[in-house]
Amino acid sequence: MTAPRASTTASQRSDLASMALLVAEEAATLVVAGYRSRPRPDKKGRNDLVTEFDRASEKLLLARLSALSPQIPIVAEESSAGETHGRPGLVWYVDPLDGTTNFVHGHPFWCVAVGLAEDEQPVAGAVVAPMLGVRWRGFVTPEAEGRPAPREGSAFRNGAPCAVSGTSDLDDALVATGFPAVRDRPPHDNFDSFIAVKRAAQGVRRCGSAAIDLCMVADGTYDGYWERSLHVWDTVAATAIVRGAGGMVTSLDGGPPDHHAGHVVASNRLVHRALLAAIAR
Repeated sequence: MTAPRASTTASQRSDLASMALLVAEEAATLVVAGYRSRPRPDKKGRNDLVTEFDRASEKLLLARLSALSPQIPIVAEESSAGETHGRPGLVWYVDPLDGTTNFVHGHPFWCVAVGLAEDEQPVAGAVVAPMLGVRWRGFVTPEAEGRPAPREGSAFRNGAPCAVSGTSDLDDALVATGFPAVRDRPPHDNFDSFIAVKRAAQGVRRCGSAAIDLCMVADGTYDGYWERSLHVWDTVAATAIVRGAGGMVTSLDGGPPDHHAGHVVASNRLVHRALLAAIAR
């Protein structure tokens, strides 16, 4: 299937990624004020938490993005009515605090993610993980849309260019995954796949933030990552960064990812086929 023709240039996408980083930094600074304060969470569902800091971060992001790019609609985790499919043109997807459970318990593995999609394709984004001291940004060049390429854009870790790893064998690979809030039945509970990949790879990590996990594929820390039942705001920003760093993001069957369905596999390209095979066992 041919991807829709992009209407933004590489320069515009780079600028929008920088804008995403600016507002994500501001929101992360706000959230840091509540870190290790043991905030009282509300439950959106089983194992799915939200705090006053999620809401405050989102309020800031909505206000800043609306002021800086009033022509671009925003879909945000806490205030949007739901995930809408097939939105044409540019759309911001905002996760004001990815890794809320970690944040509530004082664990440092959490972030703010701001991503931009164009005709449903992730094209730019930024992810800020303040307690790790890391921020990523990246974008996909229009020329890369609809075709595989060794390098599809640009990606940066703490301002320096970053790229995916060169690991070529899954048995030498460090990969990451996660588990959905509702995990009472296979295959969506991800347990069988976790066991299969654990047997095939050098190591598997589960740290609780999809956006950070994806970015750690982009900067070469992880060689691959997969997860089921994510939300679009979890993946758009970091998917653009992975692709900008030369990585690959697909669905579980190896086809184009549906970020609204939320089943994704990301890698350095070299271990992708073996990782897909292990997940499917």
